[in-house]
Amino acid sequence: MNYRCLLVGFMLGLPCVPAYSQDMPLTQVLIEGEGWELLGEGYDFTEGPAVDADGNVFFTDVPKSKIYKIDTAGKISLFAEETARTNGLMFGPDGRLYGCRNGEKKIVAYNKDGSFATIAEDVTCNDIVVNSKGEVYFTDPLNKQVWFVSREGKKRVVAKGFRPNGIILWPQEGTLVVTDSDAPHLWTFRVEPDGGLSFKERYYMPLTLPSGAKRPGSDGMAVDDAGRLYVATLAGVQMFDPTGRKGGVIAKPQRRFLSNVVFGGPRFNTMFVTCSDKIYHRKVKPTGTPYFLRNAKKTKE
Repeated sequence: MNYRCLLVGFMLGLPCVPAYSQDMPLTQVLIEGEGWELLGEGYDFTEGPAVDADGNVFFTDVPKSKIYKIDTAGKISLFAEETARTNGLMFGPDGRLYGCRNGEKKIVAYNKDGSFATIAEDVTCNDIVVNSKGEVYFTDPLNKQVWFVSREGKKRVVAKGFRPNGIILWPQEGTLVVTDSDAPHLWTFRVEPDGGLSFKERYYMPLTLPSGAKRPGSDGMAVDDAGRLYVATLAGVQMFDPTGRKGGVIAKPQRRFLSNVVFGGPRFNTMFVTCSDKIYHRKVKPTGTPYFLRNAKKTKE
């Protein structure tokens, strides 16, 4: 039994299971014969993939200030332009697309027609996560802090002292995971009822470093319904089981920078990655249901 897991799990409310060498290997994730398929190319820098309730995936081309939509048939269309270098994206339970509109130092929520409402102002922002209650967490690497925005629009710093980048919630939403641009590990926090964070802990370590690299380049993340965590890094998509034990690395579709990962498609069992000037996808075994749909399913049950 992994006693460290038990201790950390107690503090963070994590589901702990015995961590043997083959707890959750990549064979439980990858489908034999399925590989990366190119969906789109010719962008400057792709980022921020986010999935809506129907499985459509949206992503940004940050330098060009554009947001694109990939429908469930794989067709790509322009969703919004002049987005002020919007970076991280995530859909909320209200059906709006929340984004880090960093060129204007705002957190916004895009409507279906591409118009937007301001959620928070005077903040530098990079990546974002929205829980099933409509509350927002976002990273501020420039000032080395993580922010929380309530449903009423009140913002406050809830973590600091490291260089946060990607951010995600575990499926049960009781644990927040943040990547650190300067460290070979990730940070986990317990989410308190008021949105605050506690029990900061180094976790998901060590991240694999490619040959010659001094840092893992950990960026955006996704979680599947079983609690596995997927991290976009210089080495590829690194997968960890719920105890924090590494299950393997999914090779990058090309040698250029891999920035983010998300589950999408009609059944949420297609993995999408943003990789520099291109975006790819592949079918996988697990599903990664959005928070607002998981919450609705639990309510019905």
